[in-house]
Amino acid sequence: MDNTLLIAWLVILVVLVIVELMTMGLTTIWFAGGALAGLILALVGAPLWLQIVVALVVSVILLFFTRPIAVKYFNKDRVRTNAESLIGRAAVVIGEIDNLHNIGQVNVGGQEWSARSYAEDVIIEPGTVVEILSISGVKLIVKPRQEEN
Repeated sequence: MDNTLLIAWLVILVVLVIVELMTMGLTTIWFAGGALAGLILALVGAPLWLQIVVALVVSVILLFFTRPIAVKYFNKDRVRTNAESLIGRAAVVIGEIDNLHNIGQVNVGGQEWSARSYAEDVIIEPGTVVEILSISGVKLIVKPRQEEN
């Protein structure tokens, strides 16, 4: 048994786990699983080419088949932050929104934002309450909010 290979696989495994613990980004953990498979094969004396192939195959399998499940599970309580949190909120038009003339401003949460209408031919007058549909660059894409009766 070659101790150099065991140490190499162990170092790779530890580095990948430490990186994952530091970032918590679900990026390197899959490759750590591959490194563990390579380490196990090195322990039983498998040839280096087989260790590398199995490590790569295990990494790819873990990445493609378990990552979507893990991301969904770990991100279920994710809170939208910053500008992303504006989507779906109401805003008040403070400067006429006219896409043709490239003008428009809204106030949302005490902040002024440049805004554009969701449709090119829709002009939205000041004082109109709008709903924020998305963000394109630094501009909010809005549409007039329907009045509820």
